[in-house]
Order: sequence, then structure tokens, then C-alpha cells
Amino acid sequence: MKIIGEDILFMTTVFIVEDDKSIQALYSKILDLVGFSVIGIANNGAEAVEMFKVFIKKPDVILMDHRMPIKNGIEATKEILQIHTDQKVIFASADKTVYQEAISIGSAGFIDKPFSLDRLVKTIKEILSY
Repeated sequence: MKIIGEDILFMTTVFIVEDDKSIQALYSKILDLVGFSVIGIANNGAEAVEMFKVFIKKPDVILMDHRMPIKNGIEATKEILQIHTDQKVIFASADKTVYQEAISIGSAGFIDKPFSLDRLVKTIKEILSY
């Protein structure tokens, strides 16, 4: 939770875009344990873009995989950033060759898979500046 002023609290919201069900479950469990709220999970980039369009309140951060069926993370991130240019996207990929492209299109961060869950939480907090 983040404190604004003296007593207004809100839960940090995370949107997970990941095609591996076991990784989705792991991210969800860890993020919940540290006090973040997972507001959605997409199984591929195309689904992520469609879900993002209908979010009334956009997520504080999107955790984006790269290699997914239908639409990859780069394509999905480009479309999401066209919809909402200030959206914070953290790329999570074992493919280090996409690092430069992910950052150049506007991703706020990049985490090499595999990574520790502590690193995931730390990266989210750094991106959101708290």
C-alpha cells in the first residue's frame, strides 16, 4: 500500500501478462503476499490489449512477458502505450535480445528471467518510486 497525505491509502494494482499458468499463479501469490492487488491476468498479448482497453482504472504497473502466442510482449506494449502513454510496463523475459527494443518503445523496466521474487517486488517499487 502507498500512503498519500496522512491517511488515504490505496492498493498498488498489477496486471499480469503471461502465457504460463504456473508463472501466473506464482506472480499472483507473491504479489498478493506483499500487498499488491492483481487486477487481471492475460494469457497473451492480444488478450492483454483487449483487457487493458476496458479497465476503468488503469493498473499501476503491467508485468509483461515477451514470448507469447497470438501477440508478443513488444507488440502488446506498443499498442498499450498508444492507448495510455504514461502506463508503466515492466518486461519480464528470458530473451535478453529484446531488452533494447523493450526499453526503446517505452517500457519502464526489464527483468531477466529467471529472477528472484524479491527482485520483482523491488523493481515494481522502484518503477513506482516508493
